[in-house]
Formats: sequence, structure tokens, C-alpha cells
Amino acid sequence: MKLSKLLSILFIFSTVLTYAQNDNQANTQSADSEAAALAKATQNPLAAMYSLPFQNNTTFDRSDIKQNVLNIQPVIPISLGENINLINRVIIPIISQDKITTGIGDISYTAWLSPTKASKITWGVGPVFQIPTSSGDEFGSGEFGIGPSVVALTIINQWVAGIVINNIWTFGDAEENKFLFQYFVNYNLPKAWYLVSAPILTANWNAPSGEQWIVPFGGGAGKVFKIGKQPININAQGYYNAVKPTGWGDFQMRLQVQLLFPKK
Repeated sequence: MKLSKLLSILFIFSTVLTYAQNDNQANTQSADSEAAALAKATQNPLAAMYSLPFQNNTTFDRSDIKQNVLNIQPVIPISLGENINLINRVIIPIISQDKITTGIGDISYTAWLSPTKASKITWGVGPVFQIPTSSGDEFGSGEFGIGPSVVALTIINQWVAGIVINNIWTFGDAEENKFLFQYFVNYNLPKAWYLVSAPILTANWNAPSGEQWIVPFGGGAGKVFKIGKQPININAQGYYNAVKPTGWGDFQMRLQVQLLFPKK
């Protein structure tokens, strides 16, 4: 074989190899960029993306599990025109008490109206409803309830931070007046990993003084990845209840698996 022909073959082979490597690198970077964008979207309660989170919360102390709640939380965004979205969030709690008793709690439904126009602060406001679905007194009051709900957040570089606030009043024999405040702070890392602190602070205004609040502190980590073509967000978090009613657990453990359905 002539030297010139051999050099031509080697040149073609090296060109094809370089193109394949560059194409593979571009695909990897594109996949990483897509995953990073999805990670930020999962941290935004107002993101116009269908999702189905399964969030398990276990409350325990050093000797016993006090309660386990599996929240099934479908999020359904609906466009109401060019300027506003309706973000529907349903929380269906499956509650286990005393290790042997399991039932369904009262369902929560929130409907946030949120502008679609980009701004430094993304916000939503709307009603929150309590739907009387509890299967027993130990799982909920079984009363209809309603109240206001507000969410606001900002995204600055790798940070996503915000708050969710609501208060529900119920009507019936078991009148409730309960408050929820959640702040969330996320820091996004390479490869769609992230750090998160998102404690849920609650208050039962009808409880005696000193017994009203649950105030946890802590955090955890998570990652967005794909199984086949299905994007999934998974995270684990741990919290210490610095303020709590008598008899309530000292610690919380939260594990979440969230199926993501981004718009094409």
C-alpha cells in the first residue's frame, strides 16, 4: 500500500473518531443541561410541568416511630391564556399510626394563580381546600376546610429559594384552625445533584399555649436522572424538631421520588 493512501485512510479514521467524540461530548453536555434545568423546575412549586411526587415522612424519637405519612402529590398545571397559569396541587395522605393502624387522611387541594411573565420574584396566590376524606378520627377531622395560600420564590444562578404559606379553617363539629409555613432553599450542583433544606413548620392555633407549633431544622440532598426516557427526581432529607407538642417525635425523615413529565 502506498504511503499516501495509508495516510489518507488514517486521516479519515482520525476525523471520524474526533467527530464521534465531539458528538458524544455534545450529547452528554446537552443531557446534563436538560437534567440541570429539570432539577430547578422540581424546586419551583409554580413550574408549568406535570409531576407525580411520592413523599414519605416519618416522625420518630430515639425509641419509637410516632407516625408515617406517605403523601401522593400530583401537580397539574393549566394554562388560562398567555399571561396566567393555574397550578393545581393535590396532597393525598396515607397515614400509619402506632405501627399497625393505617388509613387515609383529609385531602388537601391548592389552586395557585401565577403570572407567566418572567420576573425576579415568581409568585402565586389562591385558595387551599381541605376535603373530608379521612377514614377515622385518628387520621383527620373529616371536616371541610378552606383558606388562603401564597407561594413566592426567586432563582439566582445556582440558588432556588422561596416560601409557601397557608391557613385552613374547618367548619363542623371539629373546628380546626391550622397554619403551614414552608421555606425552601436549594443549591444546585453539577450533574443535576442539589442540596436542599425545606422544613415544614405547622401550628394548631386551637391547641393550648406551648403545644401549638412543630418547628423542624435540617436538610438533605437529591438528584435528577432518567430511567430509560422517564425523568425522575429523588431526594432524602432529615430534620430535628426543635419545637414540638408533648409526645411528638424528635426527628423527621423525608424520602421523595418524583416522576417528571416535562412538556415537549
